[in-house]
Amino acid sequence: MKRLTLYILLLFSPAAWGWSWWPLPMAEPDNGRDTLAWSAALSATAGYGTYSPFFMQSMRQGCVSSAPFSGSVRVAVEKPATRPARWFDYDMAADITGIVHSTPQAFDLMPKTGSFPVLYSRHADFIVQRLYAHVRLYIVDIAAGVMPLTDDMDTPLGSGSLLFSANAPSMPALRIGFDRWTPVPGLFGYLELKGALVHAWLTDNAYTRGSMIHYKYAGLQVGGRLPVNISYEFHHAAQWGGYSPAGTDQGNDLPSFWRVMFAQSGGSTYNEKFNALGNHLGSQQLALTLKGKGWNCKIYWQNFLEDNFAFLGKGHNLPDGRWGLTASQTYWPYLNRLTLEYVCTADQSGPIHDQDGIIYAGNDSYYQNSVFRQGWNYYLRSLGTPLITAPLYNTDGTTQTLNSRVKAWHLGLGGDILGFRYSFMACHVLNYGNYTGNPDWQALQSRNTALLLDVQKTVPQAWGLTFGLRLAADFGTQWGTQAGAMLTICKQGLITTY
Repeated sequence: MKRLTLYILLLFSPAAWGWSWWPLPMAEPDNGRDTLAWSAALSATAGYGTYSPFFMQSMRQGCVSSAPFSGSVRVAVEKPATRPARWFDYDMAADITGIVHSTPQAFDLMPKTGSFPVLYSRHADFIVQRLYAHVRLYIVDIAAGVMPLTDDMDTPLGSGSLLFSANAPSMPALRIGFDRWTPVPGLFGYLELKGALVHAWLTDNAYTRGSMIHYKYAGLQVGGRLPVNISYEFHHAAQWGGYSPAGTDQGNDLPSFWRVMFAQSGGSTYNEKFNALGNHLGSQQLALTLKGKGWNCKIYWQNFLEDNFAFLGKGHNLPDGRWGLTASQTYWPYLNRLTLEYVCTADQSGPIHDQDGIIYAGNDSYYQNSVFRQGWNYYLRSLGTPLITAPLYNTDGTTQTLNSRVKAWHLGLGGDILGFRYSFMACHVLNYGNYTGNPDWQALQSRNTALLLDVQKTVPQAWGLTFGLRLAADFGTQWGTQAGAMLTICKQGLITTY
């Protein structure tokens, strides 16, 4: 027994792992160089059906048109962060896409008063994906500009995070925090923290004008360089401020900001005086990561909180969430990444919110709000998972989310076969609409099976161009049968190294 205890102490001692009391990258020699690069891409899409297929346009930051026929030009200049061992590092980018397209079905719903960084017209769009600067001062990250508002709960080849994903266009934002897992001083890397505070502006003006987003998160991870890590994250976001269509001020001052930050009541409407100022949403994730030499596996659970914020294992909507597994390895390139997910948002704490004076706290109505009637969407695209049908597909002239109760099974594969880099995704979705205004909510409303195959190949003999072919299709009753193909030609280059 004494010998076993000694082995355990040696295993977990800092000396056994060669850890310092605060293992930051800045303790290593800085041998990096700063680089400035450029890229340009041309793409053309042709399809059959009412819309461009689901996987063709989802999770693309709004830079692929919903119309079945389109073409685009994308130009970017980027200085990536390349000096983790230096006490400061910085990156910046200017990334712009121009699109021409056939008239999409949802054009008449598109916000006509939208402004920078997204401009829509009947046959052409102009989208700024990135126009930002970011600096890391030791362990603190500060960023400002137009950038994608995503959370760290997105997964490569996954279906999209429930709170923020890469589905909607970028927006102007300010961000400060610890973007990466950062060791706690004195604990030899066993305990790591991360977190950030974000303020962003919604420029689509789809229903309210000039509204904003408050977003903050914090996470804790145990394990460090051990082969097993356990992490927990809590994310809180709120849609607030701006002006109603009638011009009513919905709270745009500093006291309103503090109420939103701490989810306190206030505002000019009955709901906000009774509940909280703004449209509040939350999400939490619990993850187990296993890692070894050349391989990594992560098992995760994410839930979504709309009405009542509750800790792990509690809350009325516990059946809802996103369960997943993602694995990667470097030994066999033909299949080096796998993602499996199950997503359910159909429970929503039951169909009844209140009845006969009793509050059941059901009918959570994800991505909907009575004050911000554009819901949890930006330029008619879902800010969270695209599996919850965005107003982009509405045919009744509304900007609300009409289908928030879904069950989905998702598969993602990726690899490299003889220099052909590929990714394949398949997702089967059952849609149940909403509880509200849907008396037959127990009946299956529609279904869709979405497929995607994306292949890229860099050809040195052709001036180093990268050619890409993306094939996507939908089958089911949600949108009918539709298919499409996208051809992309991309060139990248180095401007300078310094």
